[in-house]
Parts: sequence; structure tokens; C-alpha cells
Amino acid sequence: MSRPLPLLALSLALPVVALLALAQGDYPVSLPELLGALAGRSEGPVHLVVIDWRLPRVGLALTAGAALGLAGALFQSITRNPLGSPDVIGLNAGAYTGALLALILGGGQVLSGALLGGLVTALAVYLLAWRGGLHGTRLVLVGIGVSAMATAANTWLLMTARLEVAMGAATWGAGSLNGATLAQLGPMALALPVLALGVTLLARPLRQLELGDDLSRAQGVPVALVRLCGLGLGVVLTALATATAGPIAFVALAAPQIGRRLTGASGAAFLPAALTGALLLALADLVAAQGLPGARQIPVGVVTLVLGGVYLLALLRLEARK
Repeated sequence: MSRPLPLLALSLALPVVALLALAQGDYPVSLPELLGALAGRSEGPVHLVVIDWRLPRVGLALTAGAALGLAGALFQSITRNPLGSPDVIGLNAGAYTGALLALILGGGQVLSGALLGGLVTALAVYLLAWRGGLHGTRLVLVGIGVSAMATAANTWLLMTARLEVAMGAATWGAGSLNGATLAQLGPMALALPVLALGVTLLARPLRQLELGDDLSRAQGVPVALVRLCGLGLGVVLTALATATAGPIAFVALAAPQIGRRLTGASGAAFLPAALTGALLLALADLVAAQGLPGARQIPVGVVTLVLGGVYLLALLRLEARK
């Protein structure tokens, strides 16, 4: 069980960060103006900046971060490995490949392409890692290899694409929420509650799977079906986040671990992972939106990569001390 106070603190931190992101920027907005815009009582520049420009970006940061946190918790539970996250085992790269093909072929169906790319990559990793069963370490190692091949394919696709397509795809591929719109937020806001409900229904059997396949079967858990459903949900969550914000690293890897440490939860802590993922991506995008001194806004994926490197170094140092 999670400690209630850290969960409450995470829940309260989300609206605080969201309001801060809505108010800060090149056009600062006061708190009364911000509340008026959210209540529909403002017009002109304040309404344009808050509702049309910043609100979709903040909403996508929260929903995509929660989706990545849930996906990371699913994969880490299934693999029983803290490195079992979508960005490590190649799903981000595979979803990016699908989105790139959709852009290059001219269809422009980035969401469908990312979803198909993630599903194909997950199927390839699953089949290559299967040896009379699914072992977590083998799945992670196979996923790293598949991720390297998908990354190489993505580089080749960018080099051979038309210049304007390659430039747009490369910017999006860095992981960016710049230019987010309400039309992009809609599918994520509608799909996330449904997918979160599916994760909630799987939470109990997934916790039983962490005890081992043999014991789980003895308790009547359909091991293969539960694992396949968990993988499917994780793929869809990753593909949705990738299609809307690009391949963002670190969040799915770190959110479940940080959430578990903050709340004292054991096993697959899905709610802390979702809240932590949303908070991490919202904070990272707040930093990205402010940009560097004398520079323009930077992609949020750059910020999460830097944070991810610091996190991995700290984790390695902690493990070395143990």
C-alpha cells in the first residue's frame, strides 16, 4: 500500500505546476487574469495565450507524462526489471519509425503510424525473447538490440527523406510540445482514462505475476494472457505519447521507481507512476518552455535526456554503495 500523504502531495503538485506553466512565458499572465481565462471570462491576448497556446501544451505534458509513467510501470512489472521501460526496449524507437514512415509516405497519419510501429516492434521483441517463456532480462537485452536497429533505420529514413519532411520529422523526433493544439490533446484526453481503467483491472494479476509464473498459475492466473494484455496496454500508451509529443526518453524509465520510493509502495505502483510521470514531464516542459538564457525554446526531450543521464548516474552510484 502507498502512503497517503506523498500521494496527496503529488496530486496537489500537478495543478500548481500546471498553473505556473500557464502563467509563465514571454507574455506573463497574472493569477486573476489566468483564472479569468480558465473560467471563460477573458478575451483578446490573454485568452489567446492561455487557452489557445499554453493550455494544450500543459494538457499534453500532463497526459503524455501519465501515459509514459503507466507504460513504464507495466513493463517493469512484466519484466521484473527496473530497466524494462519502453524507451529501453525499443518501443519509442519503433513508434518513431512508424510515424516517420507515415510522414514520408505522405499520409500524415502520425498516430496510426506510431501505433503500428510500436505494435510491430513489441511483437518482434516478444517473439525474439520467447524461449519457452518470457524472462525479464532476456526481454530487456533483446529490446536494446531491436532499439539500436530501429534507431539506425530512423537515421536512414531521415537522411533519404525530402528536406522539408526530414526537418519537420527531426524536430518532432527530439520530443517537443511546441505548437501543441487542442486537436492533439483530444485523442490523448479521451484514450487515457480508458487505458488507465484497463491497467487498473490488470493491477492485481500483475502483482501476482511478480511472485513467479508457477505460483501464479497455481492461483488460477492466466499468465500468458495477463502478460500479453499488459504488453498491449503498454504499447498503446507509449504509441499515444510518442504520436503526440515525439519519442521522449527517461520519463517511463524513472517515473515508476521515483513514485515507488516517494510513496513507499510495493510492487506495481501504477497510480504513483502515473502522477510522477505527469509531474516529471510537466516540470521538464516548463524548463523547456523558458529556454536557455539568450536562446529560444528547447525541445522537452532534450531536458528529459539530461535528467535521465543524471538519474542513471545517481542510481548507479547508489547501487555501487550497496
